[in-house]
Amino acid sequence: MPPNLPNPSTPSASAASAKVASHPHGTPASPAGKHPAPPCTLVIFGAGGDLTQRLLMPALYNLSVDGLLDEAMKIVGVNHGERETKAWADELHDALQKFAADKASTFHAGKLDDNAWNWVAQRLDYIAGDFEDDGLYRRLAQQLDGTTRGNVVFYLAVGARFFKPIVERLGRAGLLKEDRKDGGPFRRIVIEKPFGTDLASARDLNRHLLSFAKETQIYRIDHFLGKDTVQSILAVRFANAWFEPVWRREYIDSVQITASEVIGVEERGNFYEQTGAFRDMVPNHLFQLLGMIAMESPNSFDAEAIRNKKAEIFEAIQPLTPGDVIFGQYGQGPAGVAYRSEPNVAKDSPIETYAAARVQIDNRRWAGVPFYLRTGKRLAARRTEISVQLKSVPLRVFRGMPIGVPTPNVLTLRIDPSHGTSFDFNVKTPGPVMQIGAVQSSFDYDAFFTQAANVGYETLLYDCMLGDETLFQRADSIEATWAAVNGVLHPESGSAIPVHGYAAGSDGPAQADALLAHDGRAWRALTQTRPGKTSQ
Repeated sequence: MPPNLPNPSTPSASAASAKVASHPHGTPASPAGKHPAPPCTLVIFGAGGDLTQRLLMPALYNLSVDGLLDEAMKIVGVNHGERETKAWADELHDALQKFAADKASTFHAGKLDDNAWNWVAQRLDYIAGDFEDDGLYRRLAQQLDGTTRGNVVFYLAVGARFFKPIVERLGRAGLLKEDRKDGGPFRRIVIEKPFGTDLASARDLNRHLLSFAKETQIYRIDHFLGKDTVQSILAVRFANAWFEPVWRREYIDSVQITASEVIGVEERGNFYEQTGAFRDMVPNHLFQLLGMIAMESPNSFDAEAIRNKKAEIFEAIQPLTPGDVIFGQYGQGPAGVAYRSEPNVAKDSPIETYAAARVQIDNRRWAGVPFYLRTGKRLAARRTEISVQLKSVPLRVFRGMPIGVPTPNVLTLRIDPSHGTSFDFNVKTPGPVMQIGAVQSSFDYDAFFTQAANVGYETLLYDCMLGDETLFQRADSIEATWAAVNGVLHPESGSAIPVHGYAAGSDGPAQADALLAHDGRAWRALTQTRPGKTSQ
């Protein structure tokens, strides 16, 4: 859900209001404007996995700190391998302490709050079983019988191959039945990506899930949408009169969406060999950012109103062809070893670790405005941002004057690792001669708001418990995004798209520069510095 907008004239008050007050008896109070989620049981399939330790449990801990979980909350972990609940809890606690102390970790809370952790630990329970064993689901049904008013969220923190068998067995065991007409208990399923690997597999998965559950019960999660700075795109666009009049093809030249990383594939070689950068990032994460930046204004912030507008954008994307994309693979460079030297990677691997794409949206607002998307591993900088470049202004008024080349006006929404916005524009430099100089005005979240440890799953889990589907993907949107890239994944020619080399630590392959140069444009440098002096 979009964040509440602060009064810009009182940043100190805004920052203060973000802090969580303490209950007189030591129980955290909920942040202003929020209330605890309804009582429910969260069942985590894959309780022993990396996702549970690194993201789900830190998010539950943070929700506990903020007082946003009901006292009747229960957390049931399901995984292969016998173990006692206390052993599972101790394992989770040790992982939380490690992540909290690591400043490079997404969850860098410092010292854990023992009261908040104990609150969570007291609600943990562990069930061992095989995900494809019907007996597991009979035991699970007995455990869930009559607890927390029957409200259950099933979180599938497992590999994609288990999505269908788990949902099928939940359905056959009667664990997905609900009658919401009379205010009965809810049963919801949270599914992580990859949601299919192409259009055919996504359609097949949707058909299978919808044979056991209703669309309103299925929450397809994209962790990018849990980031405050991503949700803030809607606030920036629709809560400010300055932007909307120019947010169209008459004024905007192009849009660049970047998600670059300095790390390589590390221990994820097996996954990457099956997926690659394009499938992993473009039809989901980057298209979600594109949807937020390009959607029409909804009539309300109701979940379906927002999801309908995003669906319209996805349906308006012109199908990509092989000529619209560039693939790359990092080789030996200043930042490290080549991809083919990474663990669990084939020595002759053709898999791309970089993907760039030119996307066109065929509607009245955006026709003719290219959206350039890029993502990659082992690049020059870690950066997730959206840059909206306005069209060049006529320079007739300056003819005959040595003003130099004005910089394009660019609004950049910085999502990660720095959070904020910046705007590049032109002014006259000091002195007796009319000379144009580039400057930048910026806003940084840290300067206005108190920053708390947040892994991006807090809002998503909280919204799922509330039944707010705003930040989750519908079946039609999933299929529309896969349809847009199907011509890249399955070229008509049958020939594989070439994968170009780039040095680890660079901005990517030279062919990606040529993709924009062909249109008379250029990528924004990953290591660019702010021009001139910066004001906040």
